[in-house]
Amino acid sequence: MPALTLSPALTALAALTRFTPPQPLHTFLRTTGYRLRPPRPLPHTPAGTAAQAAVLASGRADPHQLGQLLCEQRPGPTPTIVLGGFVPDATEQVFLLRGFLLKHGSVYYLNYARSGFSLELICAQLDDLVAELNTRHGQRPVLFGVSFGAGVILEWLRRNRAAGRTPALAGTLLVSPVACAADIVAPDEAKASTLIGRALKPFLDAGTRVDEGVIERARVIFTKMFDSGAQNKASLRALMTAAELQHLHSRVIEAIRAINFTGACERLTALGAMPALSAWDGGARPLSTEPALVLYAEKESSVLHERSPTRAALGTTLSAFFPRGTQCVVGGGATPVQHASLIFHYFQFLPLITAFYRGLKARKDPLAA
Repeated sequence: MPALTLSPALTALAALTRFTPPQPLHTFLRTTGYRLRPPRPLPHTPAGTAAQAAVLASGRADPHQLGQLLCEQRPGPTPTIVLGGFVPDATEQVFLLRGFLLKHGSVYYLNYARSGFSLELICAQLDDLVAELNTRHGQRPVLFGVSFGAGVILEWLRRNRAAGRTPALAGTLLVSPVACAADIVAPDEAKASTLIGRALKPFLDAGTRVDEGVIERARVIFTKMFDSGAQNKASLRALMTAAELQHLHSRVIEAIRAINFTGACERLTALGAMPALSAWDGGARPLSTEPALVLYAEKESSVLHERSPTRAALGTTLSAFFPRGTQCVVGGGATPVQHASLIFHYFQFLPLITAFYRGLKARKDPLAA
């Protein structure tokens, strides 16, 4: 297959361009492959839905809060499950990484509902999907979470560990994790110190009445953050074609505008309910004994608070949560790497992600189908 024969060249090119401007050759090779096998994520229903059915039957969540699960099927031993941040959706979050991930197996995208959100229901959907991959396909997936999605994965792991369950995973990959409200706004802050914090603080302040004006201001800030990256035309000409950029921009802006009042409030309520990560809270440890990679950007200051509890916990006691975990700060390139910037700083993230997946190949004990 062309994707396999080009893989070493693309990996080497990514390593070389980590500290130099990206090369248009990479875009040409990638888009050629995309024309041969265009992105076509299709709706996916797991073979078993017992966990989510139990949550819905209990009345603790409603059907409109179900996330949309999509899949691109490919042969390969290591499927990936992607959870994005508040925006964009998972499908756009790994837009440029899609081809790389598909070389290792199928990719499943879990996009949150626009009109609601239930953390318990999303965790149940993960339960059902991982169970299907483990039992029906004999596969261990990689959980790939970005920003808020990384926080959801940490919460899912915590809940499984507390319940005495050990889902079979190939590994966990967390990019710029946001796993509690204090990662964005410190509880003792009268005024948020980060750009995102100023947008989200009205949601996170207990007892504050949130109106549509607050929602609209948050939309404006998210849009400006994306557009500021989209205006970096010199980099983007080497990363994607004009048609791809137009597609990506329209999908991201659509997602920002489509999240309604209830959906926005329920996502923030879930974030506010997540406990701060701590190695000293008496919780069951570790969260996973499989390989883990935690990636922070060199410039997280527009989103993460300088006293982020999650970053402090993973930076000082990573082995308590992931004994086989590694943490790296992603930098280099013509512009500083920003929070969860998998699109605009693709070349800076790719070498570390490539090395992580390469390390997973050494495992020789696949699950029985």
